[in-house]
Amino acid sequence: MWRSAWSSASDPSKLMARRHKIRIKSPHEIGRMRIAGQTASEILMELVKAVEPGRTTLEIDKLAGELMRQRDCKSAALGYRGYSGQICISVNEEVVHGIGGPRKIQPGDCVTIDVAIVKGGWFSDNAITVAVGEVTEETRRLLVATEESLFVAISHARAGKRLADLCGSVEDYVKPLGFTVVREFVGHGVGRDLHEEPQVPNYRPQGKSPILEPGMTLAIEPMVNAGTHSVRILDDGWTVVTADGKPSAHFEHTVLITEGEPELLTWRERGVPGL
Repeated sequence: MWRSAWSSASDPSKLMARRHKIRIKSPHEIGRMRIAGQTASEILMELVKAVEPGRTTLEIDKLAGELMRQRDCKSAALGYRGYSGQICISVNEEVVHGIGGPRKIQPGDCVTIDVAIVKGGWFSDNAITVAVGEVTEETRRLLVATEESLFVAISHARAGKRLADLCGSVEDYVKPLGFTVVREFVGHGVGRDLHEEPQVPNYRPQGKSPILEPGMTLAIEPMVNAGTHSVRILDDGWTVVTADGKPSAHFEHTVLITEGEPELLTWRERGVPGL
């Protein structure tokens, strides 16, 4: 199992120390990834519209399955190491990998939806956190900062830059604002597989860092907590929650490194839904 946003990094200080074999996509493959990315984004934004008080997280998950069927794609989450949901849906203190169930969405919640799909043999991954009604000022600040940290990181997703600079930019942005980044779970390369090299933490790792090249595709995904960076996993074996019970936010795009500006393969309008 990958040390990615799906699993913990056993030795975070050495994430970059290993030899990297990062796949470079051809123009044809990039075209296929654009289709998968657009599809993943469309599904995510349809689910955002369905997030409202009184709905259960399981209802959102079932809707995700129907939207995938309509678009001739499959969930990359369902069945992954026994995962039982179509998507990951996490509420408030849940950081990532929440499984849809009977929990009802309440006013004041923040709800993270993480959609990963495979279409035509190519994977794409994106996530967003939604504010439901009036949220606390702390939650509002957290959501705004986390989304902005994603775009700060994307601004470093350029050929010739070091991956470590991209990674470190997330923590550099949120730490002065009083927030922390989750260290046990990280982003990843994506393409023919859901989890490819390289790992993409949200802090500056030690060790040798690869230079970004055109044709690399990365799932960049800041996971930021209002309190401690420490997390724990619930008894379901999947749901990751903050150790202190404070809220967490998660924003993600699949990003293509080009000769110039980075390309968002999961493009959507900027802005935190609900704010």
